[in-house]
Amino acid sequence: MNDFDFHDRHRQHDPAVDREIETPPKHRRQRRRRWGVRVFALGGFVVLAAALSLGAWGNYSQRQDVIATAEQARDFIPSVRVATIERSPGTMSVTLPGTTAAFAAANIYARATGYIVKRNVDIGDRVKAGELLAQLAVPELDDQISQNEAMLAQLKSALDQTKANRRLAQVTWGRDGPLVEKGWVTRQQGDVDVQNLKAQEAAVAAAKHNVTAQENLLKQLRQSRDYASVVAPFDSVITQRNVDVGSLVQGNATSGTFMFEIMQEDVIRVWAYVPQDAAFGVAPGVEAIVRVPELPEREFPGTVTRIADALQPGTRTLLTEIDIPNPDRALTPGIYCTAEFHIPRKSPSHSVPADALIFNSNGMQVAVVRNGRVEIRKVSVKRDLGTSVEVDAGIKAGDQVILNPPVNLLDGSKVQARPDAVAAAPRSPAPIAPPTDVNKKG
Repeated sequence: MNDFDFHDRHRQHDPAVDREIETPPKHRRQRRRRWGVRVFALGGFVVLAAALSLGAWGNYSQRQDVIATAEQARDFIPSVRVATIERSPGTMSVTLPGTTAAFAAANIYARATGYIVKRNVDIGDRVKAGELLAQLAVPELDDQISQNEAMLAQLKSALDQTKANRRLAQVTWGRDGPLVEKGWVTRQQGDVDVQNLKAQEAAVAAAKHNVTAQENLLKQLRQSRDYASVVAPFDSVITQRNVDVGSLVQGNATSGTFMFEIMQEDVIRVWAYVPQDAAFGVAPGVEAIVRVPELPEREFPGTVTRIADALQPGTRTLLTEIDIPNPDRALTPGIYCTAEFHIPRKSPSHSVPADALIFNSNGMQVAVVRNGRVEIRKVSVKRDLGTSVEVDAGIKAGDQVILNPPVNLLDGSKVQARPDAVAAAPRSPAPIAPPTDVNKKG
């Protein structure tokens, strides 16, 4: 065994040698520790410097973006849609609900008391003026007429008798008068003859008055007898019948029997209530078109014939009547319809799209583009038509108003006008939609 083997075995079994080989010296460990701290500090410094650099660069970039955005916003000219204002037409179209009515209507009441012996008409029958509708049997009235005719004959006979007595008194005074003057007959007899003549003349006058009174009474009875024949007062159609043959009718002026209802329908009246904003242009002669929902393919032209000349305080509306010729009787009284009036304007106005209006604490305004700048103008709305309004002050024809103006739009701002294809088209005033008629049965 050589020396190398001896030393090797010795090193393997010597613990001190093993610790010397495995554990580095103390000063070497401290040096390595200080070196690690320096490296860590240097790395932290580099990271901190990089973070500060990135933050500074990001802040700088953001500031530059803000400055660029501010400059862009300052120099930016927005593009806005505009519509050109046009003058409203000379007439405005107003559509309102209406009700048809007969040109003439009458309720036929009995004026004589009796029984129906003949009825010539029924509901829907068309009659001419003077045509007999019903005949009444009035036996009590006939008896009264016969009695008063006899009484009239008696009074006439009494009148003739009184006239004869007056003639006798005249003859007697004519004979005794000269004798009284000559003294052959006493004056007392003369006075008796004079007073007798005057009495007979008064009796004749009374008898004449009695005859006249009886004739008037008989005339009244005969007129009542004529009421037993119920006739049509004008050309019409029977719309209601309340009696039949054998019915008893009462001829009382206040509670007489309601027999028939008749209506004249060759001309139809339409009643409509025009609101105050359009009432000042309504006058007789204004054209109107009447439409019925159940007759969509027909239009009935007519004209305003009469107005109430006073607005109703509760609704601020003006009662207006339109006469519609109805030769084919297509229209009947009592139906719901709409009436379109073509009313002349009393004052000029302009049509403005509703989406151009600005409503704030300053009132109703519009934004007008003039020479590339915005002008905020206050307007006065005359009528609201839904999609558009009529304005009578604040703008003029040819002005360009901004549609849907932004909330940050200021007076004097620069804008670029872009005509709107829809708004640039001519706008006609939209008719006022008729309100639903709760009495109309669908």
